[in-house]
Amino acid sequence: MQVSDMRALRLIFYTKTQRLQRLNPSIPNSLSSFPQFSRHFLHSTPSLHHSNSTAETAPRAWSIYDPAPGTDGNGNAKKPNLDIVGNKKKAKARFSWVCADCGHSDGQWWGTCRECNAVGTLKRFSEGGSAEVSEGKTWLSRKAGESRPMRLTDVNRGINQLNWRIPLHGPFGNEVSRVLGGGIVPGSLVLVGGDPGVGKSTLLLQIAAMIAERNDLGQPAPVVYVSGEESVEQIGNRADRLSIGADELFLYSNTEIEDILGKSQPLSPRVIIVDSIQTVYLEGVAGSAGGPAQVKECTSALLRFAKKTNIPILLIGHVTKSGDLAGPHVLEHIVDVVLYMEGEKYSSYRLLRSLKNRFGSTDELGVFEMSQSGLQAVSNPSEMFLSDQYSDSEYLAGLAVAVIMDGSRTFLIEVQALCASGSIASRQVNGIQASRADMIISVLMKQTGLKLQENAIFLNVVSGVKLSETAGDLAVAAAICSSFLEFPIPNNIAFIGEVGLGGELRTVPRMEKRVNTVAKLGYKMCIVPTSAEKSLGSHGFEGMEIIGCRNLKEVINTVFRAH
Repeated sequence: MQVSDMRALRLIFYTKTQRLQRLNPSIPNSLSSFPQFSRHFLHSTPSLHHSNSTAETAPRAWSIYDPAPGTDGNGNAKKPNLDIVGNKKKAKARFSWVCADCGHSDGQWWGTCRECNAVGTLKRFSEGGSAEVSEGKTWLSRKAGESRPMRLTDVNRGINQLNWRIPLHGPFGNEVSRVLGGGIVPGSLVLVGGDPGVGKSTLLLQIAAMIAERNDLGQPAPVVYVSGEESVEQIGNRADRLSIGADELFLYSNTEIEDILGKSQPLSPRVIIVDSIQTVYLEGVAGSAGGPAQVKECTSALLRFAKKTNIPILLIGHVTKSGDLAGPHVLEHIVDVVLYMEGEKYSSYRLLRSLKNRFGSTDELGVFEMSQSGLQAVSNPSEMFLSDQYSDSEYLAGLAVAVIMDGSRTFLIEVQALCASGSIASRQVNGIQASRADMIISVLMKQTGLKLQENAIFLNVVSGVKLSETAGDLAVAAAICSSFLEFPIPNNIAFIGEVGLGGELRTVPRMEKRVNTVAKLGYKMCIVPTSAEKSLGSHGFEGMEIIGCRNLKEVINTVFRAH
């Protein structure tokens, strides 16, 4: 008989015996009364001493459901419990799973990130580690009584608001200052994000060189550029390619926050630049560089240093596949300013916009062009998306100019349409919302009587711009009519207005600024809704004619007529 079979038989025997003893106490409770079992089990069964009246000792069977003291269900000795310290249980370490792409944190592993649906990006971090930083550094600690509440009049006394900010000169500096609200505020923490290769490092290196070369204080101003991604030689090579040779520009390659600030503070720099916040770390904080805890604590340490020393710090932040800034969302709440740099992959133009600004407006937009010598300011961004102006010809049928707003900037973009009859009826759009294009085409068929059902319609926005504003509806409708009627639109006409389901034209915000930009660029005619014409009638726009139309039929009768 196998050992496992004997154990099972012993378990069954004693289980039945104990049940019978509860019903009839006269049944013996010892294996010795059953000689047929004593040969197999008596020598291996542990005994327990019972303090009863007969002082009789009886062996007891142990099973995996009722193991012997000090053993597990398989008869092995239990390991000592090391979590019991001083009669108190030690707290178990808590773990969290953090996505390396978007920074989303979850309490358990799901295989994919439930925020961005990325696969294989979840990393485990321990939450049991202390997130406290060293108190040995004076720029990190806060002593009691170090600061006290102050009157508003005392704070502003002796501060000249005109000269308070650090100015940036030249066309390039003016574009950056426009987005920042007038310059760099002392003691501020600025975060610059953007896609890889868009030009974030080039932007901040040019800003550093501009401050180091031309200081508003009349004396050399040191600027420290710290990189955790490049060596000093690589940064110097990039600076040489951009023709940067400032003597007061200091380069440093390190990733430890305490060492970076400890080496930078003796130089009394005007500005400190860190490239990037996802590559630096702080001693005493759990997690590796780029983790949520490290990013949060490093940003907080830099913020305290900036506020205490009044030295502005510019940070570079990576973005995820979805375009959001990598790391915890609290990162955007800690910093003072969040700038985002964007640009199309095959375009040389770069747009710098403000997503958060405690010292200025978030409606401003900076326009740059990437060249061999770095970023250059665009002199006239309103017409940078316009192609060369050709004379009127049949080849320009289906082209209309729309006037859109991005922040406080006005842009003129070209909308192209192609109506191909005799082909399979289909619709292809590029740069325009498909649902919006379908609505405009349906309104043209219903309200103006154009037979567009049997035509394949193609819509495109020149230069890869995304037309998301409703102010471009009228230009889209005009381009479709021009292509269908094979009637070119004169190149000195611009269109502003929203199209309703009834074919009516509706006004859009900031009409005066849009029309004023069109007039400055030399256009002779601007088609607007009738309601907007009344408010713009008293203004002179450099000889440009403003024509108001109530619906699309009036637009067709006004524009597509024999000249």
